[in-house]
Amino acid sequence: MKFRKIFKTLVFSAFFTVAAQPAAAQDLLARQAPVDRKMKKVDTLALRRIINKENFESPAAELYADWNNDRVHLRNNSLPANFRIDLRDFYMPTPSRVVTSNYGPRWGRTHEGLDIKVYTGDTIRSAFSGKVRIVKWDGRGYGKYVVIRHKNGLETVYGHLSKQLVVEDQQVRAGEPIGLGGNTGRSQGSHLHFETLLNGVPINPALLFDFRNQDVTGDFYVVNSDTYHAESAEATRLRGKMGNGGYTREMVYGDDAPAFNPANEQASSSSSKRSSGRAKQYHKVKKGDTLASIARKRGTTVEKLCKLNGISKKKRIRPGQIIRYS
Repeated sequence: MKFRKIFKTLVFSAFFTVAAQPAAAQDLLARQAPVDRKMKKVDTLALRRIINKENFESPAAELYADWNNDRVHLRNNSLPANFRIDLRDFYMPTPSRVVTSNYGPRWGRTHEGLDIKVYTGDTIRSAFSGKVRIVKWDGRGYGKYVVIRHKNGLETVYGHLSKQLVVEDQQVRAGEPIGLGGNTGRSQGSHLHFETLLNGVPINPALLFDFRNQDVTGDFYVVNSDTYHAESAEATRLRGKMGNGGYTREMVYGDDAPAFNPANEQASSSSSKRSSGRAKQYHKVKKGDTLASIARKRGTTVEKLCKLNGISKKKRIRPGQIIRYS
């Protein structure tokens, strides 16, 4: 009897010991789970820091294989089939509202950007935050130019500058000055040649920027390789070239005109006259203007205004209308 009692005691003890092991294991797993979650969170944060650091050092790295390439265009590349460009946090590269030459065919070759009227010495700013990839001189083309790569996948090109204010590999913020307007390289009259590239391929800046209204076209723009050409043509129609030259600062900048610099104005005027002979000049009609008041302001006569514009003295002019006065 005593032996049987001892045997039963041992059997029950062994049973409860075995039965208790899964519970203990479960308790161990339960205690381990929060630790695993914390480690996973730490790993995710570390990975995110690494990715952010890589993007900071080489913006849009997932789209571009090479940072050190010194070419503006990558001729063997093509547009992505579908790519969304974030246009938020932008800054207009210049307050100028005047496009003087469109993107597309020009003089037997492709003009791969927009020409924006600026005056020599006017401040040119980075359109988005990013990293400066190229700061160079091209005597047969861009003159003094700057190329910046942005985190949204774009690269922007600023050509014909009179002075470059940044260096290669420099980080810049949207709106930070990167150069001064000019007339260097293959250029006739001071202006900014402005390009937007995606994957090394030029795309029409008018798809993204509305210089006339000093704004972008939306929060995002989706590049679709199938519809790109039709959309580019429509963008040029809506936001392309304005007028036929000889602009005044008032017309170029409107209410956003930068401080007047006589030296800059004189340099730009001289350059324009050298390239096109006698410069044409225009007046943008404001509320309350009449032909007589415009003639007095511009030092001419009503008769000359009528002759230059093909109108009669009784012609009613309206605000926003452009009147040539020389």
